[in-house]
Amino acid sequence: MPELPEVEALTIGLADRMSGRRIERCQLASISALKTFDPPLEQAVGRTVAGAERRGKFVCIDLDGLWLVVHLARGGWVRWHETVPTGTVRPGGKSPIALRVALDDRSGFDLTEMGTEKRLAIWLVRSLEEVSPLAELGVDPLTPEFTVHRLAMLMKKASATVKSALTTQSLIAGVGNAYSDEALHRARLSPYKHTGKLNADEVARLHAAVVGVLREAVDRSAPLGIAELKGDKKRSMQVHGRTGQPCPVCGDTIRQVSFATKSLQYCPSCQTGGQPLADRRLSRLLK
Repeated sequence: MPELPEVEALTIGLADRMSGRRIERCQLASISALKTFDPPLEQAVGRTVAGAERRGKFVCIDLDGLWLVVHLARGGWVRWHETVPTGTVRPGGKSPIALRVALDDRSGFDLTEMGTEKRLAIWLVRSLEEVSPLAELGVDPLTPEFTVHRLAMLMKKASATVKSALTTQSLIAGVGNAYSDEALHRARLSPYKHTGKLNADEVARLHAAVVGVLREAVDRSAPLGIAELKGDKKRSMQVHGRTGQPCPVCGDTIRQVSFATKSLQYCPSCQTGGQPLADRRLSRLLK
């Protein structure tokens, strides 16, 4: 799933390529992905792109009076074309393309979604306030508002595992499965630690880890092209997606806990006092 660093770099890349260009074509292939009907998608055609910004894991493209908002969900991404294919994108086909946007210089992009879990979402609205998920977003962890004190208050409010709290978008916007694994490893905290049992030192470590992991990823992603972002994210991970490999800090074997549709990775020596975690359905929370 694209998370804050990739969406930040993607948004900047789209703004650089699209600003000042007029939309010539906007073809919807996935009817279920479009969450709005008024204004109709056809009203995007002929509008000039004024810029783009990120809200959490949402890409918001300013169409000078309208906003095209995209949430890439788990399997979504943007495929940029210097020359957009001229063929018609047809709804209901087997293609991963959900939406094709062509600009007046013949460049443009496809919104694609891989896999069977179709959750990519698109809105065309007159105001960002019309997109209800945006109104529900919590604090952005790369803003000045995300202080150690703010994190402590959020952890008390969450009453959940630290892993769950970090990935709850109404608390902290932009952190997903991968970067939460990375932050917890850097903070030396169990993913199953209860938020109500974090002491002041642990909250401070977690804050530094979240901000550090995300800021480093944003800085690393900044010079990359859109097509390079997903590969760079995978290569940069220290524990996430590294099951069975040695921990880069202590050399212990990285372990995994599997869920229905995803998994988390952690280092027992760095995070759980050397104790491997059982399957989530059987495991007790570590104190």
